[in-house]
Amino acid sequence: MPGDSALLRADDEWNAGELGCGTLVLDLRKRLRAMPGRVLKVIALDIGAPQDLPAWCRLTHNELLHHDPETRSFWIRSRMDWT
Repeated sequence: MPGDSALLRADDEWNAGELGCGTLVLDLRKRLRAMPGRVLKVIALDIGAPQDLPAWCRLTHNELLHHDPETRSFWIRSRMDWT
């Protein structure tokens, strides 16, 4: 819904710019692992990010809370059980 992203709270924000999928998810994993249970807002400009990030979240059990295609932003809650 329009306006939803304005209501979302993030504990931290990361502008990943044009990083491609491989580097993007490696860096994302490191960032999320450092903040279990917290929310990271990621701005990802790579053309594949709208498909790659939701799939990565499902595979890694991190929660994609919201995706705003207009701002290319993703709100992801880090899982609690990193080992």
